[in-house]
Order: sequence, then structure tokens, then C-alpha cells
Amino acid sequence: MNRIEILREYIDDLLVKNYNEARRGLYIHLYGVSHFCALIALKRNQNAELATMAGMLHDIHTFKTLDSTDHAKKGAILAREILTELELTTEDETDLICEAIQYHSKKKNTYSDFTEVLIDADVMDHHLYNIQFPLFEKDVERLKKLKKEFDLK
Repeated sequence: MNRIEILREYIDDLLVKNYNEARRGLYIHLYGVSHFCALIALKRNQNAELATMAGMLHDIHTFKTLDSTDHAKKGAILAREILTELELTTEDETDLICEAIQYHSKKKNTYSDFTEVLIDADVMDHHLYNIQFPLFEKDVERLKKLKKEFDLK
């Protein structure tokens, strides 16, 4: 089994054990962001495998606790614990993934190219989950740039 599938199996096990209706949207969101991470990373010549893993883990703290308070920072800590336990990544890869998770909620700032993949994937999933939902104000400018990048109307 490859690293993405090992991580998905671990997360699915965690999600199934803790699944309830309140977590339904979070479960869908983890997979959606993961898929958009792969797409954006491929387009921007970033590491799609690691980006996919970051997407799967980016809101894991919120899913596990149903508490989004400081979830990016707490999620980075939990992601590091999971990656270390599973021995899936090198220390540098773990640092890259966890940095992206730590900063993914700060949409108005600009970070490393890899971190930008996760931030933009998060925005894309929030918008495309249901295009009738209003967009978070902090996401508007990023979504405009993504639409242009992907030639969307």
C-alpha cells in the first residue's frame, strides 16, 4: 500500500469510529480538500503526494474534537503525531505538511508555494461543496485568483 492509502486507512478508521451527523461535513471536507490539493499541486509543480496528505490532515483536530478553536495550530500538532506514529514521512516532509496545516486558516497572508496549495484547496472546496452557499469574506480574493488560474467563470 502506498503512503496516501495508508494515511487514508488510518483517517477513515478514526472517522468511522467517531462518525456522527455533526462530523458528516467535516468528513466530506477532508476528502474534498485532499483531492483539490492533488489537482492544484500538479498544476503548480508541487509535491502532489504530500499535498494530498496535508489535505487529509488539515482539519483533523476539528473532526476529532468538534472544536475549531485554534484548529490550524492544534491540527498541525495532531498531524505530526499521526505522521510520526505511522512513520510515513521524513522529518522534512512532516515539517512541510505541518507548516501548511498550521497556516491554512490565514487566507489573507501569503506563504510558501506548498502551503499556498493547501490554503487554495481549502478555499476551492468550501466554494465548490455547494456553490449556492455564501463564500467566506476572507476567501473572496483567493477564489477570484483560483478561477482565473483554472479558467473558470
